[in-house]
Amino acid sequence: MSGGHSGSGPDGQGARSGARRDLNFRRPSIARVYDYVLGGRDHFEIDRKAAHSFLNVVPEAGQLAKDNRHFMRRSVRFMVAEAGIRQIIDIGSGLPTAGNVHQVAHEIDPSVRVVYVDNDPMVLAHARAMLDDDTTTVITSDLRTPEAIFDDPETHKLIDTNQPFGVLIAGILHHLSDEDDPAGIAAEVKDRLSPGSYLAICNFLGEEPRARELERGFLDGLGSGRFRTWDENRAYFDGLEMVPPGLVHANKWRPDEDTAKDHSVETLYVGGVGRKP
Repeated sequence: MSGGHSGSGPDGQGARSGARRDLNFRRPSIARVYDYVLGGRDHFEIDRKAAHSFLNVVPEAGQLAKDNRHFMRRSVRFMVAEAGIRQIIDIGSGLPTAGNVHQVAHEIDPSVRVVYVDNDPMVLAHARAMLDDDTTTVITSDLRTPEAIFDDPETHKLIDTNQPFGVLIAGILHHLSDEDDPAGIAAEVKDRLSPGSYLAICNFLGEEPRARELERGFLDGLGSGRFRTWDENRAYFDGLEMVPPGLVHANKWRPDEDTAKDHSVETLYVGGVGRKP
């Protein structure tokens, strides 16, 4: 879940009171910045300022957030409709918007179970308000500690890790610094996958000069946002069998009628899905 959610005021003042106690108004939130870029309403002035640090560099960069959402939806449809997956963990889910993972999955099979994971307390409050059935839940945790995600009692209620399941890490690894060791974290997640499980990942790609300029805008405004190479992105899938067409520009991964065609920043984003043998 990432993007807008109706019901808040013009400066995000409608955020659930339970979350407000834990909100840090002095630092931008990745979830709220993405919400702003996607046209949502759950953000604050500091988040808008952070967003414009990179939008002022490449105004079209907001399209990358939309590409991220559409890649996520296509990968979910593949996992459920083609691969037969019936349980999914969405890590770094962000704020609720239309077309969330459970909604996409339930269009195919209403029994699919989904665990949303995010480290933003605002996400927890909003998600709990909108999730009203026993097939979905949300936990507050961080990708930097995969064991906390997979060992959480709420995760165990819905996910049988002895059976195949899907994991989404959409637009999150590029917010980890090199010191965080994103490849090592991805390896820990892969270790937790049971045979026949799937891992979907999409991230910024840094293979052209404007990527370096955009990266500086992200780092200046948000404090994170690394544009890594093809090889660095491929390393996240080491040990997995890649689902055709492999790791490609995200909009080239099984595009559908909602996928943007040949826009100016699509070469700055890559995505792929791998299967654990």
